[in-house]
Amino acid sequence: MTSKLRVDAVLVQALIAGALSFAHLHDLAAAAGQTGWKAWAYPVSVDLLLVAAWRRLRSDGSSRLAWCWFLVSLFASLGANVATAGFLDLAYPPGWLRFGIAGWPAVAFLGGTLLAHSPAPTVSETHPVVEPEPIGETPADPERVPEPDAVAELEPTPPVPAPVPAVPVPAALVEHARKLAADHRARTGHAIDTDTLRARLGVPAPMAHAIAAQLA
Repeated sequence: MTSKLRVDAVLVQALIAGALSFAHLHDLAAAAGQTGWKAWAYPVSVDLLLVAAWRRLRSDGSSRLAWCWFLVSLFASLGANVATAGFLDLAYPPGWLRFGIAGWPAVAFLGGTLLAHSPAPTVSETHPVVEPEPIGETPADPERVPEPDAVAELEPTPPVPAPVPAVPVPAALVEHARKLAADHRARTGHAIDTDTLRARLGVPAPMAHAIAAQLA
């Protein structure tokens, strides 16, 4: 019940305001020399342009065209209400008022035609659609050369060999190995290799490598 009464009160208020504005526009047009049915046509023209611009704003969204003609019609209605409040002598209206009233039909016709026949902006014009790029993929660029740092990061680093643990070698065994190496060089003319030295001494491979390192 409360909601219904509230709506009815708003409608009554709108009817009162519309009737007063309608009457002010009629009086202003009549004072400017528009008599008979023409004086009644002016408020209808102004209100229709105002409603058409507001409907365009509500249905198609905000646009410069709709806002322009909404403000023009609102200024015409508001100007008529103020002018009939005693700010102008309607018995002797000024020349600019006669000029404006006489030119209003052409202005209203232009505004109504543009509002009725101008295409509404599409979604792509107001909010362009941006296609998302696939995740994890980048456009190929044949002229792009990877930076050296990037190449270095992509290439696997070779494993660092583990250090060979030091094997203690007795000094007497080293001296004996020197003699064997000298004898081998005298007989063959070449330095003794590690395998031959290991076989002649009868020692493990790590110790043979340690002795060969000291003989080098």
